Amino acid sequence: MADHDISAIVNLINLYGLAMDSQNWDLFDRIYMPDADVDFGDPSHWTDLKKFKADFEAFHTPFDATQHLMAGHVVDVSVDTAKAFTYGYWRLLRRGVDGGDFWEGSGWYDDALVRTEQGWRIKRRTCRVTWWAGNPIVQEVFPGVKFSMTTTSPRVEHRAGRLGFLA
Repeated sequence: MADHDISAIVNLINLYGLAMDSQNWDLFDRIYMPDADVDFGDPSHWTDLKKFKADFEAFHTPFDATQHLMAGHVVDVSVDTAKAFTYGYWRLLRRGVDGGDFWEGSGWYDDALVRTEQGWRIKRRTCRVTWWAGNPIVQEVFPGVKFSMTTTSPRVEHRAGRLGFLA
């Protein structure tokens, strides 16, 4: 396992935060495989990068600002595959919403990566919310569509055998 692989993977995961906050969805092409399995919990699950990018653009466009922070990276490299576990924190701001302008949360990303000719890419991502606060209506940008507010912890997911990094 080379330190440059770990550094490249951490940079790739941090690039996700920049892609989100700059709303530069083309950066996802440098982060994910075209057929990546991206699971943000029911009903948010994608296996097509083009659809994932379009849905994230539609969801994030209404926000006045967002901030996504990635921290606590743990990376395990095995030749041309890798596993990474990262904690994330996000704040979504949409001014003028009844009940308050922000919704924030913290959670984690459990990633499986592959080495490609272009560098490391995420092949599978699971994201789960650990906690949230603020006004949940802020993140309800599609009328009538409510996203899961279910929370879970790495402890619970590990005990259930669903934490890929520890498998």
